[in-house]
Amino acid sequence: MSNITYFGPGPSQLHPNFEAHILDAIKNDVGSISHRSGKYQEISKNTTDNLRKLINLPDDFYIFFLGSASEAWERIFSNFVDKKSFHFVNGSFSKKFYQYAQESGIDAQKREEGFGLGFDTMADTAISADTELIAITHNETSSGVSVPLNDIYAIREKHPNALIAVDVVSSLPYPNLDFSKIDTAFFSVQKCFGLPAGLGVWMVNKRCIERSAELQAKGKQLGPHHSLPELIKQADVNQTPSTPNALGIYLLGRVCEDMVKKGADTLRAETDKKAQKLYDYIASSKTFSYGVEKPEHRSQTVVVANTSVLPGDINAYLKPFDLTIGSGYGPNKNTQIRIANFPAHSEEIIDKLIQKLKEKYN
Repeated sequence: MSNITYFGPGPSQLHPNFEAHILDAIKNDVGSISHRSGKYQEISKNTTDNLRKLINLPDDFYIFFLGSASEAWERIFSNFVDKKSFHFVNGSFSKKFYQYAQESGIDAQKREEGFGLGFDTMADTAISADTELIAITHNETSSGVSVPLNDIYAIREKHPNALIAVDVVSSLPYPNLDFSKIDTAFFSVQKCFGLPAGLGVWMVNKRCIERSAELQAKGKQLGPHHSLPELIKQADVNQTPSTPNALGIYLLGRVCEDMVKKGADTLRAETDKKAQKLYDYIASSKTFSYGVEKPEHRSQTVVVANTSVLPGDINAYLKPFDLTIGSGYGPNKNTQIRIANFPAHSEEIIDKLIQKLKEKYN
């Protein structure tokens, strides 16, 4: 592995044990085995078991392996929604979640806040009683805004009949989610899990399964191949409908095992400590300022700052030190920076980044 440390918000820095795990995968022919073999079934079960332990996922949730997190958007709308969804939008990815619903023929409603803003009085949002699903992006990778978990739970309490779908793409396993208060969640592995892109993970509970069966009974087409009934059928025997990313699944299982050994609470405490150091530096700097004003809405895993210096110039300065950060997203590409604070980023490397930035941008 190279000496460069990547602070982009995904793909990002590989997990420190990635090299050892991938060498083990090669030795065990993980890339060559049949996805219908007993060996693959063992890999799949090991991964789901370790992930379940890490995030304390209840037994009534299924875990499915997809091609990406964005595929989960499609599966959610094709399997759970007949007519209407509601979306909390405050950045580029929550907006894409909303747009996927529209493109799926759903009557999608939204509450939208400006880029970098959170949702005050979230539970007071007017949502019609016939809404079938409420979509919330827990951590906006584009803007660095995070939704407090209690605000998500309050939505569930106020709208008990709607399914609650949560995007945890750039936050899990950091949030200590109470899965009894949501119905489906999804993530991809190239962010907090420190793995190459190409694997999405989708989790659904019994309420989702019942809703899907209800829509199917009414004649709704749930999907030609990756429908929920087919995903469940294959998951029951630790398999997938189509050929899976066996290597990615194996690596996810090994990384989850590493994280379980370390402990989720330890990972969260480390993340909080590193985030505080980054935010303290931003507060003291004349070059940078908070991308998210309210502390309660700031992400702990994707730290966003406004910058008076072009991100490209910052990276040119950091290059000799084997460090690289992320630029702003979309229209903010040249006016913001994004710094990933994932488990793969040690406190020591965060300290090094801050020190080098201080030497140039005080």
